[in-house]
Amino acid sequence: MERLSYEIEINAEPEKVWSVLWADITYRQWTTAFTDGSFYEGTLEENNIVKFLDPKNNGMYSRVEKVIPNEEIRFLHLGEIYDGIEVPQDWGEATEAYFLEENEEGTLLKTEIQTPAEFKDFFEEKFPKAMTIVKHLSENQL
Repeated sequence: MERLSYEIEINAEPEKVWSVLWADITYRQWTTAFTDGSFYEGTLEENNIVKFLDPKNNGMYSRVEKVIPNEEIRFLHLGEIYDGIEVPQDWGEATEAYFLEENEEGTLLKTEIQTPAEFKDFFEEKFPKAMTIVKHLSENQL
C-alpha cells in the first residue's frame, strides 16, 4: 500500500473550499482532472456508501468513514464498478481523506491517500491537477 499526500494553500475560507469539493456542479469540474464527466451518487454521511462514477457507469464505491463538515472527510474504498455492477476488491485500508485547516491565508487543503501501488502513478499525475482546479474554483467563484 502506498501512502500519498498532497496539499495546497487556498485563499478562501474552509466553508467555500468544502462547498467546491462536494457540491455537484463544482465536484464535476475539479474531478475532470481524473476523468471527464465524473460525478458521485450518495449522501456524504458517516457509514453511507457513495459511488464515484464516470458517464459510462464505471468507477468505484466507498464507505464514508468520517465527516466533520468544513474540516474533514474520509472514505474507505471497497470496490470497483463496471457498467453499474459493484465488484468488491480486497484493497485492505485503501482510503482517501481530505482535511481543511483554516489559517491566515485562508485554507490549507490536505489530501491523504492510501492506495495499492498499481494506482500510485495515476494519482501522482492527476491529484496535483485536481487540487489546482479546487484552488481556482474556490478563489474565483462568487
